[in-house]
Amino acid sequence: MGKPRPQKKKSSKPRQKSVLGPGGSISKGNSNMAQDPSTLVDQATILLQTGRADEALLLAQQALDLTAENTPAQLPAINLLGEINVELGDIDTARTYFLQAVQLDQNGSIPESQGGGAEKFLWLAQLSEEGGKDSVLWFEMGVTSLRQAIQGLEGKTSPEEIADLEQKKTKMSNALCAVAEIYMTDLSWEEDAESRCETLITEALVMTPEAPEVLQTLASIRISQLRTEDAQAALIRSMGLWKDLTPGDVKVPDFAIRISLARLLMEVTLEFEALEVLERLILEDDQSVEAWYLGGWCLFLLAEKQQAPKDATPEELAESPRHASLEASREWLKQSLKLYALLEYEDERLHDHAIELVQEMNKEIGEDEESEAENEGEGGDEDEEYEIEADSDDEMADS
Repeated sequence: MGKPRPQKKKSSKPRQKSVLGPGGSISKGNSNMAQDPSTLVDQATILLQTGRADEALLLAQQALDLTAENTPAQLPAINLLGEINVELGDIDTARTYFLQAVQLDQNGSIPESQGGGAEKFLWLAQLSEEGGKDSVLWFEMGVTSLRQAIQGLEGKTSPEEIADLEQKKTKMSNALCAVAEIYMTDLSWEEDAESRCETLITEALVMTPEAPEVLQTLASIRISQLRTEDAQAALIRSMGLWKDLTPGDVKVPDFAIRISLARLLMEVTLEFEALEVLERLILEDDQSVEAWYLGGWCLFLLAEKQQAPKDATPEELAESPRHASLEASREWLKQSLKLYALLEYEDERLHDHAIELVQEMNKEIGEDEESEAENEGEGGDEDEEYEIEADSDDEMADS
């Protein structure tokens, strides 16, 4: 994987109890409370978490305006304004806020409860325009801040401190993995890229040995080293940590992480395991274009391993495991293409590859009844039309 892209993210900072009124606006029962910057930050955080970023922006800006300029007291509002602008898609403004936060807490030594810590460095790493070494620099600053915070929490015994320690360890190991991924992609030409990856993944595994995402990064490194069996072992171990848990369990990785897992499993020829992951993802979100596409591709790869028997009759071919895999593959890919058009998905490479695979299967097993009906002008509505015919551009259905 390449440089992590900014994702929608909930604030991890501890907040006070909401003082939002029943209508979702600031309670008018206590005007002094409404003017308190920390209360405004709390309210803005809740609005951001509930998808009301525009409203959150106004409250966060108000909190900033009520705080003494160029003082660490501004940090909670500044960091929150950065996150809100990421949510709103204004990356330049978000970057400006996080850089302002760095000026007020240059080493990340101010506690997170006061708006300090590593978060701003990690955001700047992800939002870097230059990527590569610039991202690595910001990640390293974040890791240094987290390492210091972790050392301060070691040996603490309260449940809150233990939970905080585990959270920071996870955040640090993820940052280490992100740097390793940069050295596998943008900085792969560096002479010490491989040794840096080894050092980074070793520290991440020490920090969180049972983290699925860390094990997936380990697998990516092993794949780049052509150590396929080691990669397979890491992926099986990663999958085994959560596959028997219920979907709502907090230990189950995010959807995007499991999509990446499926891709890696396919890359190391563990198609059955990949299909198991993808079938579960479809049950959780049957509108995922990528999950349907990967499932179709995975079934196609399985069919490639199931050669049709020689001198078989057409009836025998139709009942062969290869034919069944190809039919299933085509259905998954066709569903991905329907959703692609319906949701106006923008990954053209995925679209073109799905069409290519469907065309190849049509040549071997013939078009299905739905495609034949579409070719004859009897097909479904416009939302379900997409280009999968194999003969020529003139015969393609209008989407």
